[in-house]
Amino acid sequence: MLNLNSIMLGSMQPKVLAEFYEKVFSKPADMIEGEWHGWSVGSTFFSVGEHSEAQGKSKNPERIIYNFETTKVKEEFQRIKKIEGAGVVKEPYEMGDAWIATLSDPDGNYFQLMTPWESK
Repeated sequence: MLNLNSIMLGSMQPKVLAEFYEKVFSKPADMIEGEWHGWSVGSTFFSVGEHSEAQGKSKNPERIIYNFETTKVKEEFQRIKKIEGAGVVKEPYEMGDAWIATLSDPDGNYFQLMTPWESK
């Protein structure tokens, strides 16, 4: 079986994204190698770095959306939307028994805050 163990986010402004995600995760990078910064986030390693083909804002930010689980979607949404470079895509809303909010980073990439999945 395959295991998704990391997400690599390429950018022409890796320092800006690194500073942004440092504030989102409320901690400094766990790894810094040149222009690459990475964080252990739950069971995934999330990294940002320079990529020569990534230019400007994301043209299709809804194509890939990464989700960060939290039991405090509304509170985390309020905190993160105040971070310089954050964009509000969709305010917190309820879907079934879960809460979801969608934001964007300085490159325009979408990410969501979501209530943890519960197995039934």
